Amino acid sequence: MRRATTFDVMRFFLGLTVILLFVLAQPPATLASAGAIQEKSASSKPETKPSDYAGAEACKTCHEEEYKSWENSPHWKTTLNTKEGPSHQGCEACHGAAASHVADPSDTSKLFLFEKASAKDINQRCLVCHASGTQHMQAINSLHAKNDVSCTSCHSPHHAKQAEFLLVKSQPELCYSCHLQQKAQFAMPFHHRVNEGLLQCSDCHNPHGTAGPHQLRTSAAQDAVCYKCHADKQGPFVFEHEVVKVEGCESCHNPHGSPNPHLMKLSNVNLLCLQCHTTSFANAPGAPSFHNQAAQFQACTLCHTQIHGSNFDKDFFK
Repeated sequence: MRRATTFDVMRFFLGLTVILLFVLAQPPATLASAGAIQEKSASSKPETKPSDYAGAEACKTCHEEEYKSWENSPHWKTTLNTKEGPSHQGCEACHGAAASHVADPSDTSKLFLFEKASAKDINQRCLVCHASGTQHMQAINSLHAKNDVSCTSCHSPHHAKQAEFLLVKSQPELCYSCHLQQKAQFAMPFHHRVNEGLLQCSDCHNPHGTAGPHQLRTSAAQDAVCYKCHADKQGPFVFEHEVVKVEGCESCHNPHGSPNPHLMKLSNVNLLCLQCHTTSFANAPGAPSFHNQAAQFQACTLCHTQIHGSNFDKDFFK
């Protein structure tokens, strides 16, 4: 059998390179085609022509109450969108071409009826305009969208109770409509002051979705959202408490509320520490034998005061 020469090897890698370049050249066209299909699906608007649109004033004749509320909302600005034509202006920007409906009120064939549409279709409809910006980048993959919660479950273009963001209720009552467990946690003796109005749910969570778990926002440094307020706990420290970096603040604290001071998960700080610092836990040093765990009210943090991290002591004494 003839041995492969240097020329054979070079010819093999040259052929492989050509194949790879050909494959890599394909996705842009494919993605562009897929993007066009997705955009068409998201718009959910049937093919129309300018004569199919009646204008917002025609809607006012029958829908006067809805027209007045819309006129005082941010959506009124769509009337100024002359660049993209009547399909992006006024009532018909959301509800579709209405000329046939004006001529015959029973004809709703070209209208988008929100009350009859699925959550997925409603979300796609809203995202035709609201998909841009940092707040809505993850909207399609958000936990709300995956659980069939539509935009109109929280927002009402015509009957909003809150002018800001057109919310159907104010926070936190709006969030409590579904998140009853968190409502109970905020009623505990020690809690973040959401019910008192000092914080809002959306200060920590982005209801339209994030790349991280629980739809949590991040700090300016793209770190845990807790550091937006608790900057002194962020570091970086010379001696890090590993659990803070690996598991985060929730490894020791209940963020919404707790029966224990400092939102601690357990009332006895020693028991919390000993969940990791035992002789059987390989990744954390165990408590030394001379530590007296029986003394009442004694806590590890009486000595290890800098438990979040230290610049001076590996045992977090100072």
